[in-house]
Amino acid sequence: MTAEQGGPFQRLRRVGPVAVVSIAQLFGTSLWFSANSAADGLMQDWGAGPRDIGLLTSAVQAGFIAGTLVISLGGLADRFRASLIFTVASICGALFNAGFAWLAQDVATGVAFRFLVGLSLAGIYPIGMKLIVSWEPARTGQALALLVAMLTLGTALPHLLRWSGGDLPWQWIVTASSVLALLGAGLIRALGDGPHIPIRPVRQPGSPRRPSILTAFRIPGYRAAAVGYFGHMWELYAFWTVVPLLLAGTGLSDRFPVAGQSGLSFAIIAVGALGCLIGGRLSRHIGSEKVALGALALSGVCGMLVALAWQAMLPGVLLILLLIWGAAVVADSPQFSALSAGSCPRDAVGGALAVQNAIGFAITMVAIGGETALFALVGPAAIWLLVPGPLIGLLGYAVASRGLDRPRA
Repeated sequence: MTAEQGGPFQRLRRVGPVAVVSIAQLFGTSLWFSANSAADGLMQDWGAGPRDIGLLTSAVQAGFIAGTLVISLGGLADRFRASLIFTVASICGALFNAGFAWLAQDVATGVAFRFLVGLSLAGIYPIGMKLIVSWEPARTGQALALLVAMLTLGTALPHLLRWSGGDLPWQWIVTASSVLALLGAGLIRALGDGPHIPIRPVRQPGSPRRPSILTAFRIPGYRAAAVGYFGHMWELYAFWTVVPLLLAGTGLSDRFPVAGQSGLSFAIIAVGALGCLIGGRLSRHIGSEKVALGALALSGVCGMLVALAWQAMLPGVLLILLLIWGAAVVADSPQFSALSAGSCPRDAVGGALAVQNAIGFAITMVAIGGETALFALVGPAAIWLLVPGPLIGLLGYAVASRGLDRPRA
């Protein structure tokens, strides 16, 4: 169903397309870290360790990278309706996630299912961004902030399910994410596409070949935003992956037993949604560039302080610092994406965002693998490995953006 058609789902559009897409994104991206929320059960049932949990997360990232490369380099993101891609991907992701819960028997088979979940997520996250732009091109920074806020809550949601689920088997907690993803598919199927981004027609025989989507990197504004985004990605998913390990390693989960490891993990990751919303509001007044760079700098400072002084901090102080870090670590993401989208031709936005995601998530695989391996050896001191990401992102953006007119995406 398209935006122009009526029908029983018209009330969704009265709620607001951005809100509907964001809720669907929340439900769909709950698939991302569903395995991490089950870490304690996997350790008990499969004998998994920190490196194995990192491997399962990296498998999702690898699948996501493969999927985004197919979507972007194959031109699928700009030749098919975004709502169709999102709906099919959410259904597939839900099925593969359920397969992980009930069919996987060990880490090896679990990795295969998590790879397929990541492949499906490639049709949810970047395509969700395209849907947002198709509905609200005039306020991309604020709209994408809401979308990434929902992605952040979706990432944190499995930890909340684990905390509230009590003694439920981990398989049921993981399956709950599949149910949510199916609900997200239904919402987007009902909403349809926005009117502001055209579907790129299939190239006819004999017509000039279109430039590769990689030529987007020749656009200075896109290149600068992408470099900043890549530095941010070095830190983000590795941080989200090790939050439960960090809480256990620093003793915070024992100091706050009511919340415990799962409750605190949810809070530290979910507070990033608030950071995104604040950043989105600020972007309307000071522009996406200042918000993105400010959040990236704050995140880097928080990581450095935790790495330097976690042993000397009072538990309450350390928890507050981790909450601030959790808010800042993702607040720059929608603003870098808004800057990228605003720099590209309208009919290439889907592919440009997908290829940026693909490279960014390839970086997360290296960071997650290195961080979890180092954490297994030295504990919380491994946080030092995250600090170079924001620094490189800031320096890279400064170099790549020389001579640019400053946008206010």
